[in-house]
Amino acid sequence: MDVRVEATEAGPRVRRSPSRGAIVAAAERLFLERGFGAVSMDELAEAAGVARRTLYNQFASKEEIFREMLRGVSDQLEGAFPPGIETQGDVEDVLRLIAHAILGLHMQPGYLGFLRMLVADARQFPWIAQAFAAVMEPQNERLTRYLAHLTAMGILNCRNPLLAAHQFMGAINELSLWPWLLGRESLAIPAEDLVEETVGMFLQYYRRR
Repeated sequence: MDVRVEATEAGPRVRRSPSRGAIVAAAERLFLERGFGAVSMDELAEAAGVARRTLYNQFASKEEIFREMLRGVSDQLEGAFPPGIETQGDVEDVLRLIAHAILGLHMQPGYLGFLRMLVADARQFPWIAQAFAAVMEPQNERLTRYLAHLTAMGILNCRNPLLAAHQFMGAINELSLWPWLLGRESLAIPAEDLVEETVGMFLQYYRRR
């Protein structure tokens, strides 16, 4: 099995072998086309162009493959919300950066398709939704902590920072994410207008006076 492990501050990281990457790519394609439950391990091996034995050497189950896909989503999230984004200027500037980061995430290749698969399969496989929520939660917590910090500093007045964080993200998602997930065209609103109106509305309500 061609897997190398390299040490990092976060612990050992598995370096993908070519066959491992091919398996994950095939899984992404088939899961998005047909759903997690409808794809067998044998079909994954055939689509990846690897032997069944090679597949099982790399992954013991479809669940392991899905969790590897989730690591890719986690990497996209980390790229969208780099460390220190909360310190990039005053509150307007930071909220604009976060809003643009959310919009950028929605445009990542395969991200919306992944979410469609998640919605379709979560009822039959509840652990899928739980695993995805665990990936998303750190970024939600970062925004919540940021709003709580600004409230403690007397800049904002968020009595419930968690609620405020979800309100902010929801205003972006309502026009950028949900139309695509439901198979509709997104509203013809320029991204800059969406960001500016969302930030302005949020601060109009939550800025301490």
